[in-house]
Amino acid sequence: MYDFTIIVPVYNEEDNLTRVEKELLAYTSIAIKKTTILFVNDGSLDASLAMIKAICDRNESFGYISLKQNRGLSAAIKAGFDHVTTDLVGYIDSDLQTSPEDFNKLLKHIETYDLVTGVRANRKDSFVKNMSSTIANSIRRGFTHDGMDDTGCPLKVIKTTYAKRIPMFRGLHRFLPAMILLQEGSVVQIPVRHFPRVAGTAKFGVWNRLVGPLMDCFAYLWMKKKYINYTIESKG
Repeated sequence: MYDFTIIVPVYNEEDNLTRVEKELLAYTSIAIKKTTILFVNDGSLDASLAMIKAICDRNESFGYISLKQNRGLSAAIKAGFDHVTTDLVGYIDSDLQTSPEDFNKLLKHIETYDLVTGVRANRKDSFVKNMSSTIANSIRRGFTHDGMDDTGCPLKVIKTTYAKRIPMFRGLHRFLPAMILLQEGSVVQIPVRHFPRVAGTAKFGVWNRLVGPLMDCFAYLWMKKKYINYTIESKG
């Protein structure tokens, strides 16, 4: 019986998956919660799906779902949320610019908060990537008032009951703390390590990091106005 599921969205990451398997398998042996891994293949066009199937065949704690077509990071994360059965869920990017070991840092706080997100310390990205992310985060904070410095950090832990109530929309991955706050949940950010990408190619450019998030902010404002939050008191 597992307590924690790590979602790993994958799109054309055949060059990274051997290392992903090694590092996640190593993490499961030191995790402070019994952990299972769920790959979400986002319609990869390379050998990623075949590699994922082989990884899952040889590792009991690994499983996967595969989307018929590429739908983007937000769709992959939401599909993972919808298929999780553990009480806690997290996610990490398959580029491994963050370390699975740092999930233990986040898990230490999940009893107190409903979402614990990493904030990348000493980022190892290019100047342009860092600057565009800084601007995008400032724009998002101005709209959402979520108090988060780095919602793009691909290392998060969420109580599954909250994750499953997050509505699906493009740009979801940038608004996870804000969506938990809409549910009157609590969030906190914890510093985590950051590493350079060593294989594969980044899936987001300057356009994705600036114009896309700005458009998503307006969608978030509409959703905040229309969002319905409820709590079931009893049932029979």
